[in-house]
Amino acid sequence: MFEHYPSPVIFAHRGDLTYAPENTLPSFQQALQKGADGVELDAKLTADGQVIVIHDMTVDRTTTGKGRVASFKLDDIRKLDAGKWFDEKFNGTKVPMLAEVFELVGKDKLINIELTNYSTPRDGLVLKVCELIKRHNIQKQILFSSFLPSNLKIAAQALPEIPRGLLAMPGLVGLWARSFGFMFGEYQALHPHISSTSREQVQRVHRLNRRVHVWTANSPEEVNRLKEWGVDGIFTDDPQTAVRALGRSR
Repeated sequence: MFEHYPSPVIFAHRGDLTYAPENTLPSFQQALQKGADGVELDAKLTADGQVIVIHDMTVDRTTTGKGRVASFKLDDIRKLDAGKWFDEKFNGTKVPMLAEVFELVGKDKLINIELTNYSTPRDGLVLKVCELIKRHNIQKQILFSSFLPSNLKIAAQALPEIPRGLLAMPGLVGLWARSFGFMFGEYQALHPHISSTSREQVQRVHRLNRRVHVWTANSPEEVNRLKEWGVDGIFTDDPQTAVRALGRSR
């Protein structure tokens, strides 16, 4: 799937996060207009089993509401404003459904879906996401990622053709994931934090014939250093800066 995109692939982290409210349709739209090859988003389930896009376990930080995401039914979470906390011009923006993002992005850009049911790992999120992907017939542009190997294992059983990236925390906390966990797991990519990425690590992963997608590079210097090391993908909060740093026209 990646052969149709430039290298390194630029993923807009939660959309155009620096200039728009994260994980919203305006944020994803702006990112694509600025030249991102794809978007990265966070998938969760509502109380009534609908797949929505939001990062935190609660709605407090990014909406006008308060409480755990998992306690809201879809109709109730859609009544919240997910834009005006960022800027009044985004007033009225809703927490998007994953299906809406599929429709917005279309068929020619990548979508990295982070499976983020970290507080409710047995909630059925992964299979619901897989059902939506099949319904929209966009298997060829999806990449799964998660810090939970169990999520990626379920995804592999449901949609084996979709590549999976193991996320790794920075520092000592993520050491197992970056080494043994990744090496002996059935993953197509490692997603390490930029602070725990090195040229040697990229070479080790490439020797396994796998990819390295690094989060999160926001300055031209960081983007170009990762490119020089040969990383295959870069997550960024500022896709326009990343695209320009790589000398791509936009």
